[in-house]
Amino acid sequence: MRRSAAPRGLPNRKAALFKLTVWGSLELHTYPDARSVVRDIAPDEPVILNRPHAAARAARFFAEKFPGKAMYAVKANPSPDLLQILWANGITHYDVASIAEVRLVHATLPDARLCFMHPVKTASAIREAYREHGVRTFSLDTEEELRKIVDATRDDEGNAATDLRLCVRLRVSSEYSELSLASKFGVDLADAAALLQATRQASDWLGLCFHVGSQAMTPFAYVQALERVRAAIADSGVVIDMVDVGGGFPSVYPGMEPPPLEDYFAIIHRHFEALPIAYNAELWCEPGRALCAEYSSLIVKIEKRRGEELYINDGAYGALFDAAHVAWRFPVRALEDDLVQPFEEFSFYGPTCDDADFMKGPFMLPGDIQAGDFFEIGMLGAYGAAMKTAFNGFGAAQAVIVEDEPMASLYTGERALPVTDNVVSLR
Repeated sequence: MRRSAAPRGLPNRKAALFKLTVWGSLELHTYPDARSVVRDIAPDEPVILNRPHAAARAARFFAEKFPGKAMYAVKANPSPDLLQILWANGITHYDVASIAEVRLVHATLPDARLCFMHPVKTASAIREAYREHGVRTFSLDTEEELRKIVDATRDDEGNAATDLRLCVRLRVSSEYSELSLASKFGVDLADAAALLQATRQASDWLGLCFHVGSQAMTPFAYVQALERVRAAIADSGVVIDMVDVGGGFPSVYPGMEPPPLEDYFAIIHRHFEALPIAYNAELWCEPGRALCAEYSSLIVKIEKRRGEELYINDGAYGALFDAAHVAWRFPVRALEDDLVQPFEEFSFYGPTCDDADFMKGPFMLPGDIQAGDFFEIGMLGAYGAAMKTAFNGFGAAQAVIVEDEPMASLYTGERALPVTDNVVSLR
C-alpha cells in the first residue's frame, strides 16, 4: 500500500510514520528494524516497536500445542491490533478483568468468547457483561460473589439464569514464580468444598481455576497447584466440567531462561488427565505474558549520562514500570554504529521529576554510550505499553512496526533447554 500524506503539522521526518488504511484510520509504518527507525526519524520521544509476526507465532504455538483451550489474558496488553492478531491466529477465548475490557474485546472481536475472570466484580459490570456482551463465564472465590453473580444475571421476572458457566478460583502457591499472585484472590483449600458445592447448584457448567503467579520458572508450579485441585474435587464430590490452570507461562529475560513451554504443556496434560473429573472435561489456560511479551520493544534516547547512570526519555511511569518497581531486567541493545568499548553495567533514570523514576538494572550497554545516543529495550509487549501514564506531562510515544526478530524468543525453534521432565529434579 502506498503512503498517503501525513496529517498537517507533523515534521517531514516524522511523516513516514503514517499511511492511510482502507478503513480511514492511521496504520503504522513498517521498518526493517530499530536502527532504521532511528536513522529515519531520530525521535525525541520514545518509539514503540511492534512485531505482529512475533505475536502471531506465539498465538499459533499455544493454539496448536497446548492440550486444551488457550485464553488470552487481556490485561497484559489490550491493544486492539494485538487482539486481532491473536484472533486471526487461533486464540478464540479472552480473559477480561473489567467491564472496560469486556466492552473493548466485544467491540473488537464480536465473535470471541469472553470470560470475566476477575473474582471481585461490581453487580452492574456483571449485569452489563451478561446482558449486553454475551458473557456467560464468570470467576468467583466467595459465596458473596456467587450470590452477586446469580442476582445480577436474573431476568426481568426475577428468574435465575440457567446458562451460567462459573469458575471457582482456588488459592495456590506462587513460590516458583517471579511475581506472586497468591495473596489477593482464591478460596483456601479448607473452604473450597462448600463453595464448589454451592456453585455447582447455581451453574450449568462448573470450572476450577487458579494462578501460580507471573513468570513461573518451572513446570512444577502447575503440578503443585493441580494436586490442590485434586484435593478440592475429592473433598467436594462435585462434577467438574473444566480446569483452568491460569497464566504464569514465562518469557525469556536476562537471568530468566525458563525450560521450553512444551515441558509445561506435557506435565500439565499428564496431571490433568489423572484428575477425578468428567470424561469430557476441558483444560484451559490463560497466557498473557507468553503471548505478547515478544510483540513490542521500545526505542529510548539518552538525555544525560552521569557515570553509570543514564537519564532516558521513558521510565517508571511509562513502559518501564516493572523495571522500576519489581527490578525486572529487560534486554537492551545500543543502536549506534560507532560504539566500541566493552559492555558495562548501567542503571536508568526516567524523565519525570520523581526519584522513584529509577531502574536499577543492571542493564548491559557499551561503555562509551553517551547523551544523544539511542538504544532499544526489548520484551515490553506484556505490561509495558499497556501501563504507560502521562504523569509529569510525559508519556507520549509513537508506534511503528518492525520486521526483525525480538531480542529473545521461545518460539523460533531454538530451545533454551532440551525437553526433559523438569519435575523430577524438584521432588
